[in-house]
Amino acid sequence: MPTTEVILTEKIESLAAEGDVVKVKAGYARNFLIPRGKALEVTPATLKRLSALKTKRAERETKELNEAEELARRINKLKITVELETGEQGKAFGSITAADLAERLKAELGAKGEIDRHRIQLEKPIKDTGAHEISIKLHHDVVAKLNVNVKAKGDDAAAKEAKDAKAGKAEEPKTDEKASGYKAKVKARHSK
Repeated sequence: MPTTEVILTEKIESLAAEGDVVKVKAGYARNFLIPRGKALEVTPATLKRLSALKTKRAERETKELNEAEELARRINKLKITVELETGEQGKAFGSITAADLAERLKAELGAKGEIDRHRIQLEKPIKDTGAHEISIKLHHDVVAKLNVNVKAKGDDAAAKEAKDAKAGKAEEPKTDEKASGYKAKVKARHSK
């Protein structure tokens, strides 16, 4: 396949950043990159524009780095508490994933705190309670540490019930008439 060299005018994730001279297939350059203004053919005139593109690239990279550092400072200060549903023996019924953490960060930090879930470096979903420190790669030079405290859902209610029972204020358990009627019907069927 014939290839050609082009100068990128904007950052393309799969290729490189603006100002880079890359070799691509001739059809890709002719049919996609050049008509959409994403690249220029390599000529003596376009090589002169290369310095302007590199300046634009340096400004963009500096801006991205500053934004990432600011976001990292905000994330490092955060302490998030997440509830995880667990059974009586403490076994988790679900898990906390990178997507859950990304959603929670967006809620905590607002629109500027929107982080792609792929940047959250979670080896496996969190399935146990306790404190966890999670790394978030915001930029190739900036990594933030998020402190997440995972507690079992209903811990507060169970602790309150135990406290009330010790004080002698335990309430009588409420019975659901429909449930008890259903149980009676099932018992009657099985006794036949």
